Amino acid sequence: MTASVIPGWLGRWCHTSAPAATVLIRFYVGAVFAGEGVLKFLRPDSLGVGRFTKAGIPAPEFFAALDGVVEIGCGVLLVVGLATRVAAAPMIVNMAGALLITKVPILWAGSALFKTEHGWWDFLHEARLDIAQLCGAVFLLLVGAGTWSLDHYLTTHTSPDPVTRRQIQGPEG
Repeated sequence: MTASVIPGWLGRWCHTSAPAATVLIRFYVGAVFAGEGVLKFLRPDSLGVGRFTKAGIPAPEFFAALDGVVEIGCGVLLVVGLATRVAAAPMIVNMAGALLITKVPILWAGSALFKTEHGWWDFLHEARLDIAQLCGAVFLLLVGAGTWSLDHYLTTHTSPDPVTRRQIQGPEG
């Protein structure tokens, strides 16, 4: 029995047999999340605290910073393909929240962020990136990082250290 470098439940969550081409989706989705997280700090008035305040999110200073840090952290993990499924899960929640709070109100002309937009077509236009990011994160949660990733490398290579190998495999391994 070979032992993954990543033991237990995390090793099972990191295992992936998705095709190498998954790197294209993973890199794009991760780069956009990381970039948007950085922008929350570089442009706080329009993309960070100011946007959260305008959208009516409580404790905007806290949640804008939290959102930025989580987007940067999960985005970087997605780019390198490390703990991809684990990193995709909070990004799904993040994008669902962004859609519900900032984009869905466009459907009934009640959006604080988009005063002139209303209806189905304006919703689709304004929500296109959020929907794409949500779909990308769901895809990565379902299939994993792909074969060109740290997840694949760490779950298909054995630990070189015999003590670690025994801890992973058990005493009979």
